Amino acid sequence: MPEQFLIKTTLGDITVSLYDDTPLHRDNFIKLVGEKYYDGIRFHRVIEGFMIQTGDPLSRHEEKRALHGTGGPSARIPAEIKHPNKKGTLAAARDNNPQRASSGSQFYINHADNGFLDGQYTVFGIVEAGLDVVEKIAVVKTDPRDNPVVPVIIESIEPVAKS
Repeated sequence: MPEQFLIKTTLGDITVSLYDDTPLHRDNFIKLVGEKYYDGIRFHRVIEGFMIQTGDPLSRHEEKRALHGTGGPSARIPAEIKHPNKKGTLAAARDNNPQRASSGSQFYINHADNGFLDGQYTVFGIVEAGLDVVEKIAVVKTDPRDNPVVPVIIESIEPVAKS
């Protein structure tokens, strides 16, 4: 059974499962969750009909708003490109690098089927419950940089107990 996590946000809860065939991304996410890395981080890039992105530790700070989207660990995760960017899937964000290596912490949830991203980004999980919350986040008012005007914050991410 794949690892499941409950992402508690200020707009509701999202339950995600991580794919077993992207072990580098799965294990990195599990490690960061265990360190409480995501607690207090905002969704810093929200584009309705595209995706909602989070995972930048700089987004904890309003005074660093201009830098939101640029932070995270310096280490990249090698690409594990195997799954399509379908609505409700989790994928690792990345900068423009020829290896398509992923950010050490930033990820997005697809708000639509984004086939044009297939083969470009590592998809490492899927929303199991809470797609309505993804919908709520995707339609919040944003500034010209697609950053929500009223912050949408990850309060915590916790493993879901296996039954």
